[in-house]
Amino acid sequence: MQRTTIFLDEELRRRLVRMAREQGVSFATLVREALAQYIAAPAAGGHMPSITGRFSSGTADTSSRVDELLWRNPHE
Repeated sequence: MQRTTIFLDEELRRRLVRMAREQGVSFATLVREALAQYIAAPAAGGHMPSITGRFSSGTADTSSRVDELLWRNPHE
């Protein structure tokens, strides 16, 4: 491996440190894994929109009802 320097804003750095701690991995490992996933994303069909996971539906069964919720007529 080769040492690399990156510049992060303070909020992003704090979030990465917290995630690394929660996952029980080093900061460097988390960054390497995140970059590897980002690089692989175009080959796997792209990456998720930036709003993915930022909102709560307020219900616990949204994932099991995805077809019903996404494909219904919104005017009914």
